[in-house]
Amino acid sequence: MASNSTFRPFVPASESRKELSFRALALGAGFGVIFGMVTVYVGLRAGLTVAASIPISVLSISILRVFGRATILENNIVQTTGNAGQSIASGVIFTLPALIFLGFDLEASRIFALALFGGWLGVLFMIPLRRQLIVEEHGTLIYPEGTACADVLQAGERGGSFASRVFLGLGLGGLYTLFQNENLLALFPGTPTKNFNFDPNGQQILKGASIRADVTPEYLGVGYIIGLRVSAVMLAGGVFSWLVLMPAIVFFGKHLSGPLYPGTIPISMMDPSSLWRTYVRPMGAGAVAASGLITLLRTAPTIVSALTSGFAKMGKSKTAVVEEVSRTERDLPMSVVLGGSVLLIALMFCFLQFKPVPGAQVGWAANIAASLLVVVFGFLFVTVSARIVGIVGSSASPVSGMTIATLMATAAIFLVKGWTAPAFGALAITIGGVVCVAASNAGDTSQDLKTGYLIGATPWKQQFALMVGVIVSVFAIGPTLTAMNNGFESFQKMPVAKTISLAALPDGVQNQGAFKRSTFSLTAVGSKTKGTAGTVADGQKYVLLNAIGSSTLEDGKYLYNPATQQIEIQWVQGIGSEEVAAPQGRLMATVINGILTRRLPWSLVLLGVMLVIGIELLGVRSLTFAVGAYLSIGTTLAIFCGGVVRYLVDRAGEKANAGAKSEAENEVSSGSLLASGLIAAGGIMGLAGVGLKLLEEFVTHRPTPHFSVTNPLYKDWVSVVAFAALAFSLYYFATKPIGSEAVLEAVEDKEI
Repeated sequence: MASNSTFRPFVPASESRKELSFRALALGAGFGVIFGMVTVYVGLRAGLTVAASIPISVLSISILRVFGRATILENNIVQTTGNAGQSIASGVIFTLPALIFLGFDLEASRIFALALFGGWLGVLFMIPLRRQLIVEEHGTLIYPEGTACADVLQAGERGGSFASRVFLGLGLGGLYTLFQNENLLALFPGTPTKNFNFDPNGQQILKGASIRADVTPEYLGVGYIIGLRVSAVMLAGGVFSWLVLMPAIVFFGKHLSGPLYPGTIPISMMDPSSLWRTYVRPMGAGAVAASGLITLLRTAPTIVSALTSGFAKMGKSKTAVVEEVSRTERDLPMSVVLGGSVLLIALMFCFLQFKPVPGAQVGWAANIAASLLVVVFGFLFVTVSARIVGIVGSSASPVSGMTIATLMATAAIFLVKGWTAPAFGALAITIGGVVCVAASNAGDTSQDLKTGYLIGATPWKQQFALMVGVIVSVFAIGPTLTAMNNGFESFQKMPVAKTISLAALPDGVQNQGAFKRSTFSLTAVGSKTKGTAGTVADGQKYVLLNAIGSSTLEDGKYLYNPATQQIEIQWVQGIGSEEVAAPQGRLMATVINGILTRRLPWSLVLLGVMLVIGIELLGVRSLTFAVGAYLSIGTTLAIFCGGVVRYLVDRAGEKANAGAKSEAENEVSSGSLLASGLIAAGGIMGLAGVGLKLLEEFVTHRPTPHFSVTNPLYKDWVSVVAFAALAFSLYYFATKPIGSEAVLEAVEDKEI
């Protein structure tokens, strides 16, 4: 790699080409909305996010070519604008779902405001860091995703035609999801399941264990991109939880006549999903928290180095002689950074003061403290994130660990001040959410600026495009998050109705007033179909109860019938369910609850911590294992299948190239582009299914047309065969070279 002094960008600084055009901004904004929504959908379900810059670049090159040849700088503006949606969505889904776990409601307007504040902070704080990190350390900080994206853009400029793989993935994934998704046609089961209970001589061997797979194209695509090694470690966590821990719980606890804390019904009455929800999730949250802190400690030297180096070089820059800068060195002025930061502090305070979380009002002093903490922690972790992604890439950046550190510091301050009411938990997650969005967006912003530096973009135009991308994408992220929560919710009859008195509620249970819906469908426990247990037409007769940290009820919302004086129905929120596990959000809520309320199932949480220590001693990076232990095995098994396909494609490529680097190993390979298309298709069609479910639940009150569960193809083996066929198509097309070899030429013939 050439040094900074000899580096020459693809487009020289002396050359001026069309760049910040209206069509580039409009197309990028559209991609920002789409990939932001897809990231919310896939990230909440799989606990993973995938970078969007490369597929956006590929699609941009193809689409803009239809409207006349676009310049490489225009295509760069498209991917810069569009990538903001994915990065902000990542920060949002890692934190703000914790509001649900803390007992508060999600509001689209709140998500919009916090995502906007965090997104702008990430961009603003990266402006003074760009020259130091991107330019002066060009030979040191690689920024792998940014470099790969520059290769794609250069290949497109030379005439490479490779968007067909993304469109093929979109087509295959969309058609498959149309028939697979339970909210669309539902021709075959979306989650083939095998629950174990071998019963020789009444021993009930492996009761409580279950193997299932959510056979979706997005999980197959995610597994392909992350590869066999990472997906196998994730599945190992799932195997431990679902095939070791859960049957062990049943083996030792099935003879108990009463519930075992934190359970509220006897273990003998629990199905695998109930076991996972009650006992595995707290342990998994402890494991994820411990592994996140270990990851943060492991990167502590890098963090310290990033901060000391950053402050030192910023100090030098203040004394430097002001010189006329070229086009490729022009950033937005520091007045924008300082003025924007002050404005964001004021907006944050006003928002917290006049639009608090319902039921979580705090005083003006706490709101001022929160606004200042956001800026302090935001600048700290923006600096850290921007440097770390330059070394290890965005996917390996410990953003969740930085957020945990923010939450722990904030909660500790609140604890010292005596601010331990539930309202302060909501305030803490508000601070952590903005900081997480800022750190996540800063990491991807630095990748985008690296791409721009390599191809010769104008920095201030990229920074402006990032601002536009932030504004547009946040309009879609909040509604998508709330739609996911509503679309995957279920109302389930209590296995045993609980008799209580509203005048003397059990510990940890709050009365939230009359239930506002008149009609809703009941779902049988463990069922994947809609309305299988009937419909309630007089829902407003119920009183809504919320349980957090109760020894009588597991955390969640319940419907109480004053006529019978019993809790009859559990309202299972979509976010936090088995289908939408949101592991990072659960982790954040666990951290806050642990510090402020000190009311957690500590035995299970510490079991997760000890598990992580054991995994680390084996020499395995524990964060991936911990996430796998938390998620449903239905998620991790499907992702593992994608990793297996990637392994087979790599092996085929090695044989075809006689030991040379296979195409499958490149960031812009045929398989990776096809997998990106599968992820986008699965997310888009999945969201369409959620929209249909919400339409029938809240508007039409009648089911949309779909195949009956009695149709001859609604069998688990059909799901397995269909998923295997999709996996084979991914393998087949991934082993076929892209039509033009320009991509590979660009990767192998670096201009740096």
